Amino acid sequence: MLENLNPQKASLALFVIAAATLVGAWIFQFAGYDPCHLCLQQRWPYYFAIPFSLLLSVSAGKTPKGARRGLYLLAVVMLGSAIFGAYHAGVEWKWWPGPDTCSGDISGGLPDLTRVVVACNEAALRILGISLAGWNAIISAALAVIALAGARHQGSSSVSQ
Repeated sequence: MLENLNPQKASLALFVIAAATLVGAWIFQFAGYDPCHLCLQQRWPYYFAIPFSLLLSVSAGKTPKGARRGLYLLAVVMLGSAIFGAYHAGVEWKWWPGPDTCSGDISGGLPDLTRVVVACNEAALRILGISLAGWNAIISAALAVIALAGARHQGSSSVSQ
């Protein structure tokens, strides 16, 4: 199935899935699951990938070589997002320590009472046993695979036999 993903289809799939993922994060936030600072940082690759993948999808027909290069870039970005999501999930599972600010500890000065302090070392929600950071790792890895499949697509050969 992935071998049939040309750069235009892969870019469009990336756009749709990345946008749906970000909208899902906003819905959870609206529902009262305030994001920690690591959660907010995990959105950055999506803020890049969504408009970039849409641009690639629109331009892929005119510049397939450029679209493939753009998809390689998106594959690297989303692989980085997957690694960062896995790191955050590991912090939530207490497999390794997070940043010093992860616990929501207010040591080191007076707290800012105007903002909500959300600890990043506790999962606010688990779906099927996986935290939202874990789901981000899974979705980002899948998006990296889609981008790589689209980038590697060579299209039909015009050489006659």
